Amino acid sequence: MVRYSLVILSFLLHTKDQAGLHFSTSSTGLLIMDYEEAVCALNTLQTNVSVLDQVRRERSDQPELQLQAMRGFLHRTGLTVDKLDLLNIIHVTGTKGKGSTCAFTERILRDYGFRTGFYSSPHLVQVRERIRINGQPISKELFTKYFWEVFAQLDDTKDSHGVSMPAYFSFLTILAFHVFLQERVDLAVIEVGIGGAYDCTNIIRKPWVCGISSLGIDHTSILGDTIEEIAWQKAGIFKPGVPVFTVKQPDRPMTVLQGRAKEIRCPLWVCPDLEQYESGAGHLSLGLAGQQQRCNASLALQLSKTWLQRYRQSDDQLAAPVVETRLVSQATAFKPSPIMVKGLEATEWPGRTQTLRHGPVTYYLDGAHTTGSMQACVHWFSQEIQQEESSNRGPVIRVLLFNTTGERDSAAMLKLLEPCQFDFAVFCPNITETITENNADQQNFNVSVENMLTRCLDNQISWQSLSGTETKQGSESELLIKDRLPLLAKTRTNTLVFPCILSALQWISQGRDTVLATAGSPYLPVQPSVMAKAEPLRKAAQVSVLVTGSLHLVGGALKYLDPSLAS
Repeated sequence: MVRYSLVILSFLLHTKDQAGLHFSTSSTGLLIMDYEEAVCALNTLQTNVSVLDQVRRERSDQPELQLQAMRGFLHRTGLTVDKLDLLNIIHVTGTKGKGSTCAFTERILRDYGFRTGFYSSPHLVQVRERIRINGQPISKELFTKYFWEVFAQLDDTKDSHGVSMPAYFSFLTILAFHVFLQERVDLAVIEVGIGGAYDCTNIIRKPWVCGISSLGIDHTSILGDTIEEIAWQKAGIFKPGVPVFTVKQPDRPMTVLQGRAKEIRCPLWVCPDLEQYESGAGHLSLGLAGQQQRCNASLALQLSKTWLQRYRQSDDQLAAPVVETRLVSQATAFKPSPIMVKGLEATEWPGRTQTLRHGPVTYYLDGAHTTGSMQACVHWFSQEIQQEESSNRGPVIRVLLFNTTGERDSAAMLKLLEPCQFDFAVFCPNITETITENNADQQNFNVSVENMLTRCLDNQISWQSLSGTETKQGSESELLIKDRLPLLAKTRTNTLVFPCILSALQWISQGRDTVLATAGSPYLPVQPSVMAKAEPLRKAAQVSVLVTGSLHLVGGALKYLDPSLAS
């Protein structure tokens, strides 16, 4: 125990300044650590922005090296792929909807009485959300305990040639496997991070069943520029003899999935429409809103049924689909059991087509970050807002709170949002507060603050171009929060840029959201001209706010809008 603590203490002393760590020792000299300290140590594994582009280039040139490294990291922690076989894994990839599919699947099987593990990304408020037992994020105590167990083993086995620690996501994947094995879950639902073939979750050798949600263009610098290249990467999770289910895909990616299934020698089925299940069970209510969730629910039903078949070989109610000789077979709709029906209805997945009503302010939160998922978001929001406004007496103000990250096509997504007729378009980076102390869960070293703010200004310009709200020359003013960040922003009619999520939410709500008012952080001062712009927000009978473009933005907003997620 003493040696174990000294290993950790050595690391903390080495990285204390970078991670902002604070710690103390007990009377016995042993290190006293808490959750925040573990998260700060975890954050040191994030790839620094100065070398991230180089890492991406290397990953593109030799992507198989990531899986080779992952095997080495597993071995150093005492895990092996043989041990991972004990987890009874459901492995799910896709471009959009894979997290929702996993949430539906996990809830159904949990309702059957199984002890479930669920690994997903990214987290919204706290990193421990990524590793769930029976639907709940593991406790801070368990996260801290298991984090240092894994970290100490990796730190203790570093060699003299610089081969040391895995990157952030790889470490969390190893940690999730360790937690699920130690906590003896009956099954683990594993969501792929990026792609499939070379994603570090693909260290899994023998999943029980695999799933592919809707495919689209995303992460092109890693996965390729075409839908065919992306489909090839996603199909990399296929394993010989392991059944795979997919939602209906366009012809080009479906052809790739067919070829990969034939090459790897695994059965591939296409899920039926949800309406086909309803013919025997009546209307199926889903806990997640939005038309796009219906195909995710169908995929979850097939994954759940197939897992149950393997666990219970004789189950007349859940008969196995007939294997056909064609490259792709149509999965058979069946009458969902009462447990399945209840599970679909009870599923919760924060930040995806989620609505929060706080008095006169209603928030619509969806982490859509591709053109395909933004189309679905716009369809959902338009339906919700039409129903909401039809019952309102008095003026209704629509506000867009938007940001994007990485290589996403912001202009294309904003163009999709423009028909929603927002009265205000507000932009801010994925920074919860300008003061980041005690917020280790949402620190991001992968991109600089300057780059984030520059993107916000670019998004503002794109929106102004779409909505025709460019102003004349000479109408520039300082950034809305003075003396905080040394950057200029153009304030134009109905568009504003704020330096953090909290300041944006506070301005939008104008003190009318009682939940936000108790967040505990002071209202950041803005210029009188900006306050004057908010007069319609103060007088409106209803303020409807769509928060979208990034799951990180949505997570930062939820930290304040749903305080239970941070407790």
